[in-house]
Amino acid sequence: MPPLGSNVTSIHSNILSPDNMATKCNINWLSEPEEHDYTAARSYLSLLYPEKTAKVQVKELKREVISEFNSKDIFRAASLPLLAVSNSHVRKDQRKIEARQSLSPLLLIRDSDNGKVVIADGYHRLCAVYSFDEDALIPCKIINT
Repeated sequence: MPPLGSNVTSIHSNILSPDNMATKCNINWLSEPEEHDYTAARSYLSLLYPEKTAKVQVKELKREVISEFNSKDIFRAASLPLLAVSNSHVRKDQRKIEARQSLSPLLLIRDSDNGKVVIADGYHRLCAVYSFDEDALIPCKIINT
């Protein structure tokens, strides 16, 4: 793994090849989400919460440090289905993984009132990573509501 402060981290994962043989694969991550990820998060969160709340949540996400969680645990906490690899956004992220391009960390909200995690940004990336390795560690920024 690159030294702390580097803009890319690498996580080893398994990918199933067409003959179902597991081979090593690196999933590269940016050290911080990109600005457009925060914009997308605010857009999504403003559907769930009042605009002012969504704006505050995104500001808090920007200040939060990166944590890591297993992909399968994020799915369980979010109560969301795994999108099929036929989904164009999931496939696009799978191709990025295969090409060893870096993915943005996920942006998460721990919604204690509803007892689940809201994926503010990164659902398709999560599905793509999960398709390679359900135990993969995913860098995330997570805040409490």
